[in-house]
Amino acid sequence: MTDRKIILDTGPLVAFLNKKDRHHEWAKTQFATMSPPLLTCEAVLSEACYLVRNFKNGVVTALKLLERDLISIPFRLQDELSAIKLLLDKYQDLPMSLADGCLVRMSEQISDSVIFTLDRDFEIYRKDKRKVIPVIMPR
Repeated sequence: MTDRKIILDTGPLVAFLNKKDRHHEWAKTQFATMSPPLLTCEAVLSEACYLVRNFKNGVVTALKLLERDLISIPFRLQDELSAIKLLLDKYQDLPMSLADGCLVRMSEQISDSVIFTLDRDFEIYRKDKRKVIPVIMPR
């Protein structure tokens, strides 16, 4: 599909894990075309685990993706706290979630990356103050 680094958001991960999600087939198709590992942050994994907690093996399956190196967490919030606080302040009117702030910051750090998301707010967010963030999302 692409040589770009894929940054994974909560929505596609939950859709992939939940067969009843309206975006399940789309997410499954996208995952099949992407080269692992998909990059994410602990805030995304935490959100996803919370959202799939009532599905049989939902949390365990999410963690297995990490265990099998299909997703990877290279991001360390403590190291990026100042930048994240600036982003959360800038987008407080949306409001921006911690996970979204981490992903925007990751997109600033990882050149030639694209965010795999269902969240239209990524069409509003900007990296490096003014640059559009490339996304993969259903249209």
